Amino acid sequence: MYDAELDGEVQRIGTSGFLYQSNKLMYDSGTRTLWHSLTGEPVIGELAFSGKRFTQLPLTLTTWGDWLEKNPETTVLSLDTGYDRTYRNLNKRGSAYYDYFNSPEWMFPTFQTNEALDLKDRVLALNFGDSPKAYSLEALQETPVVNDTLGGQELVIVFNPLAEAARPYDRDGHTFTPTQDPDVILDESGVEWRVEEDTLIQSDGTETLARLPGHVSYWFGWFAFHPETELFGEISSGG
Repeated sequence: MYDAELDGEVQRIGTSGFLYQSNKLMYDSGTRTLWHSLTGEPVIGELAFSGKRFTQLPLTLTTWGDWLEKNPETTVLSLDTGYDRTYRNLNKRGSAYYDYFNSPEWMFPTFQTNEALDLKDRVLALNFGDSPKAYSLEALQETPVVNDTLGGQELVIVFNPLAEAARPYDRDGHTFTPTQDPDVILDESGVEWRVEEDTLIQSDGTETLARLPGHVSYWFGWFAFHPETELFGEISSGG
């Protein structure tokens, strides 16, 4: 997910129907430039190689029940699209993308793969200071709070095993540990912090830590564009 504003103007973005390395290319209606939806970079057209890039925003992949409980006033896109195609439940046969989401195989191969994970294992994908790293959701089930530093950015990942939702935050020198409540973590002094969508909030409200951008991707898709990526939990050949 990206901020659609570029050079002070909000861009109107559409889907081009083209794929590159199994990744959808979007276009802006102003210049008709094609953009990578995974990296936010222009690849073909007037703005290609311009150095411009859409700013990535935080994104949460979670369950409807978990989201609605935390955001009871939320609004949703209408399912009445005017087209005879169901988007109601992607786990039910006949819904859009059912076959793709319920198959371990890809539809369009990429130039290179990595067998550290299965092709469609889901990973939390982060990239700070041109230092990409993937955290498999399966690994986060075992380690629901991860303190890390990536490209100079200190961060903590908080994973809710029930909702399978992973959220990265700036940790600003703190070191956190989990509790029995997935919405509460402890810092190095034993102080409780509340896990909110946009921030971590210290129990007395005196300090907050900001949410960081990131998204959940299939492993093959992330690796195709970031073959140099680190993988959380992977033991390097040098050590």
